[in-house]
Amino acid sequence: MTVTAHVLVALVAALHVYFLVLEMFLWERPPGRALSGFDAETADATAPLAANQGLYNGFLAAGLIWGLIAADPTGHRVQVFFLVCVVIAGLYGGATANRRIYVAQALPGALALAAVLVAG
Repeated sequence: MTVTAHVLVALVAALHVYFLVLEMFLWERPPGRALSGFDAETADATAPLAANQGLYNGFLAAGLIWGLIAADPTGHRVQVFFLVCVVIAGLYGGATANRRIYVAQALPGALALAAVLVAG
């Protein structure tokens, strides 16, 4: 179960690196505009907000990667902490911004968290 947990944590970290790239560097380009549904003018106006959001996603990814490479018990505790952060952010984003965030962020985070907790 530990291998499954680590794979899921790595996938959630990779997802958050993808969010970082999308929000910090591609927000005003077709991939970012397709995600947000914004026209060019709105994407330009919201780019600083998206970049800030992307930076936070990068911090989540960095924490998850730290949790994967740190020795236990620290690694386990760090994984749990950052996965809880991912789930809370996903629940908040889904409730306040876009319901797709429940599936894109909260669900993968919750699955990885469950696997980490079961793996102990």
